Amino acid sequence: MSFVNRFSDSGKTPWSNQLNRAFITRPSLTLRVLSSPPPLLRLKQGWCLLSELSRRESESQKMGLVGETIDSIKSIQIRQHLTQAISLGMIVTSALIIWKALMCVTGSESPVVVVLSGSMEPGFKRGDILFLHMSKDPIRAGEIVVFNVDGRDIPIVHRVIKVHERENTGEVDVLTKGDNNYGDDRLLYAEGQQWLHRHHIMGRAVGFLPYVGWVTIIMTEKPIIKYILIGALGLLVITSKD
Repeated sequence: MSFVNRFSDSGKTPWSNQLNRAFITRPSLTLRVLSSPPPLLRLKQGWCLLSELSRRESESQKMGLVGETIDSIKSIQIRQHLTQAISLGMIVTSALIIWKALMCVTGSESPVVVVLSGSMEPGFKRGDILFLHMSKDPIRAGEIVVFNVDGRDIPIVHRVIKVHERENTGEVDVLTKGDNNYGDDRLLYAEGQQWLHRHHIMGRAVGFLPYVGWVTIIMTEKPIIKYILIGALGLLVITSKD
């Protein structure tokens, strides 16, 4: 007699028949029990989900922080460029203001000039800087003046050797000559001109600085050096940090 027969003979139903009967009578309950994950599995899944959300939130915060940092750097760079441009503009404006102020004080359209030749040696040498002043006083023989000649762009600095006063107007015309030249300047004047008039005179020399004007001479004779100096100055202003 088998085990099943003995179990049946005892009046009890085998466990497999009981399970089948429970599945038939309460199928929804049995399915829910079988489909529900164990508590440990649910806890693990929830922990993984929380970790993933935390990681994504952290990455989002990092990306936001990086974006804010980049925007801040761009804003700082823009402010620095504006500040440097304003500084360069202030330097140029200050130089123009100083130049205009010197023109008003000295009464000369060119308060500072550079000696470009050796025609006034040994008194003034090439590269000396002359400071000019122009007043309403009549020009006298022996004074050193800077004058313009019609048809020439560069002023000339020479000494007045002769003065001619007009009888009808009282205005004074002058004749000039370089101390190191043999003859007067009539060959330098415009064709047919014998005298310089007052409107030709830019000013009288009232002071000088030796050799300081060589920088101007070098930049005039070699423009590439002038451009290099201007570029270096602009680069220095742009790259400087306040």
